[in-house]
Amino acid sequence: MTTNDTHQDFSAEFPLRPDIIYLNHAAVAPWPRRASEAVKHFAEENATLGAHRYPQWLRVETALREQLRTLLNAPDSDDIALLKNTSEGLSVVAHGLEWQVGDNIIISNEEFPSNRIVWESLRDRGVGIREADLHASGSPEDALISLIDVRTRLLAISSVQYASGIRLDLQRLGDACHQYGILYCIDAIQSLGALPMDVQALHADFVAADGHKWLLGPEGVAVFYCRAGVREQLQLHQFGWHMIERAGDFDQREWRAARSARRFECGSPNMLGIHALHASLSLLLEVGMETVSRQVLDNAAYLLERLGNLEPIELITPVAADRHAGIVTFRHRDADAQLLWQYLTEHGVVCAQRGGGIRLSPHFYTEKNKLDDVIKLVYEYRS
Repeated sequence: MTTNDTHQDFSAEFPLRPDIIYLNHAAVAPWPRRASEAVKHFAEENATLGAHRYPQWLRVETALREQLRTLLNAPDSDDIALLKNTSEGLSVVAHGLEWQVGDNIIISNEEFPSNRIVWESLRDRGVGIREADLHASGSPEDALISLIDVRTRLLAISSVQYASGIRLDLQRLGDACHQYGILYCIDAIQSLGALPMDVQALHADFVAADGHKWLLGPEGVAVFYCRAGVREQLQLHQFGWHMIERAGDFDQREWRAARSARRFECGSPNMLGIHALHASLSLLLEVGMETVSRQVLDNAAYLLERLGNLEPIELITPVAADRHAGIVTFRHRDADAQLLWQYLTEHGVVCAQRGGGIRLSPHFYTEKNKLDDVIKLVYEYRS
């Protein structure tokens, strides 16, 4: 399948208004048509039948776990928990591990608040937080690995930084964590659905990602991968009917936490969100993550090259192919970022103001003529 074939075959899945240029998948993505239809069908079924078809709903939940297992190349769908958001998954790790005074955690100095605040909340338990400067001399990975010492328990990193768009070498970091015997936690919200991922090859212990960005799903449903070998290291702090081994046997008095990652799901699942995300992932898997990734990277490279050729533009996102994913952030040397963002918004460009500049984040289906329109708007802007 060629790039043009991808646009031709799947542009109908995104019935965006023609006056909208949607470049904000790093924030909240539009749903594909099939997700919208799945929600409508679920709502109509619920309105007319109630929970009569609940067994069929559960089959969709099971199918979603398998889709996520496939996207992550997890060993088993039992390694997949369906949580509310990335922050909840990171919190399960942060407040599930047993910490000792003097332990430390390594993060970067560019993390989204969710992947910073959760670790900082452990400071009152005597846990140190070490921030690596991703722009120090050497590589970002060098900066992170250099902070590891005998008291390091965990390295927590975003696969792609939300503001600068810098992409980390997750394989090198995973190899280092494996070598030093420390836990490895990945916030994958800015790459899962845009780039292929293999949690086994990466030696990942934990991965969390919400569904509403590159996965093209709704808010309120997230994947949390927990490697089987570390699952019972996480103490549980939420309890309910859904997290026990024999969930659904409401008459039992004795219980134990589920052996699978379902142990982290304390109560009733978000069935509406599950149906929507299941439909969205069916599109990504139908297109194929290699094709999705190729087109995401091609769109980003296109923006980086053409914006980089504009005299007043300073690129914040690295140009090197292995250092960016779908995010392209730039700064206009002669314009206030807030005013430029307002100008673009008024012209139908859905984007974000991040990292002191403008963040654009096209997905695989975004057509080049839309990117050209944005580049023209930036070129013609006068503050």
